[in-house]
Amino acid sequence: MAPLRPLPAHRHPEHLLKLAREAWGGQTDLWVFGYASLIWRPEFESVEHRDARVHGWHRALEMASRINRGTPECPGLVFALVPGGSCRGVVYRIARERVDAELPRLWEREMPNSVYDPRWLMCHTREGPVKALAFTLSRASPNYTGTMEETRLVDTLRNACGRYGTTLAYLLETARCLHSRGIRDRGIERLVALARAHALTD
Repeated sequence: MAPLRPLPAHRHPEHLLKLAREAWGGQTDLWVFGYASLIWRPEFESVEHRDARVHGWHRALEMASRINRGTPECPGLVFALVPGGSCRGVVYRIARERVDAELPRLWEREMPNSVYDPRWLMCHTREGPVKALAFTLSRASPNYTGTMEETRLVDTLRNACGRYGTTLAYLLETARCLHSRGIRDRGIERLVALARAHALTD
């Protein structure tokens, strides 16, 4: 396997974290938008959470995972926020005085290789709109897979496994969590139905 190329300076995690801090400004609490594992395993301290919707982006199982849910030899898949449509998820409010402690933890989890493009998105909640930090994926990213052909997708669900478990378990836990919150995602429903049709799950 070819050695990994060093990241350009403008894509380095610390540089992107610095930009996120500057955009936040330090004067208010900080909101984070979760659309998949950040809903069922946030791993940061928040003082409030709300159901929310963002427009112009949708949740898609179209990002290659070569560590967490797969390997370089058998890449898995994880959800990403990609352009188009809309997405229901959860926004979390991190208290201003906790941001210096919590944001680096979040960055270490989501941005170790700077795969995502951090963006500040307007999130619509019952209590009103909030601007939240979200981790999006460009279709120009080498980690963007696009819509997979069904045979390859089923093979990935059947075989891909990384340090945090299988792609299949990740999909099913996300589906379970969204359902428990009353969030319907027809794309995820189709994926779960596909897994069941191929006897990958009960």
